[in-house]
Amino acid sequence: MQDPIPFKSGFVAVVGRPNVGKSTLINALVGAKVSIVTAAPQTTRNRILGIVNRSDSQVILMDTPGIHKPLSRLNEQMMAYVRQALEDRDLVLLIVDASGDFGRGDQFALELVKKYAAKSFPISALHGAGLAELMDEVIKRLPEGPQYFPADVYTDQPERFLASEIIREKIICHTRQELPYVTAVLIDQFEETDTLTRIYATIVVEKESQKPIVIGAGGQRIKRVGTDARRELEKLFPPKVFLELYVKVEPHWRDNRALVAALDYRAE
Repeated sequence: MQDPIPFKSGFVAVVGRPNVGKSTLINALVGAKVSIVTAAPQTTRNRILGIVNRSDSQVILMDTPGIHKPLSRLNEQMMAYVRQALEDRDLVLLIVDASGDFGRGDQFALELVKKYAAKSFPISALHGAGLAELMDEVIKRLPEGPQYFPADVYTDQPERFLASEIIREKIICHTRQELPYVTAVLIDQFEETDTLTRIYATIVVEKESQKPIVIGAGGQRIKRVGTDARRELEKLFPPKVFLELYVKVEPHWRDNRALVAALDYRAE
């Protein structure tokens, strides 16, 4: 009688400079959207788990903010997530954009994780090239371990946080270069019934001059943000979603200890 195949599991920190494709890679490996993706750097602000479940393994991918020099309390918290992920990991994946030059920022990222470095893999998360080989190598290097999450779970994010992130993604997409980093989304109320999910959310900006940018002429921009967000939210919370958005000015919110802490869903 053959010995049973050992179950392997572990935590894999996915790190790299801002906007190198960490979230895109994790979404591709998980096969579901667990991290929002935009063209703006530093879109990811939390340490987000994406879980790959197989019959013989469970790979828990930790999406992290881009490695950068912290200039505010928010940035300090983001870099703390990176360091925590490096401490809690079984493996580290350092993502480098091969289409550009290897610069000082990439060297800084490499220095941060070099004691964990292993083999290199050319991949394309957008086209799927090399992903199967990457996952095989990851699983081969993981230790034997328990199933940390149920097999039907693909992320640890609560529904309120998922909703806030989807709304923030749409704000970034619609404001483009005007407000790349200065918005936050707080869920004020989240109510679910069998027929309707009601979500009331506040969009936080830093200056009075930024408020009309979010709202747009005649309220058209915030209406488009709400419509796009609601359509995506209804994929998560069927059958219908009612979404109400407000805009609030909170000067220097990125250095506001309480507000920044409120963005960490694990602190709840």
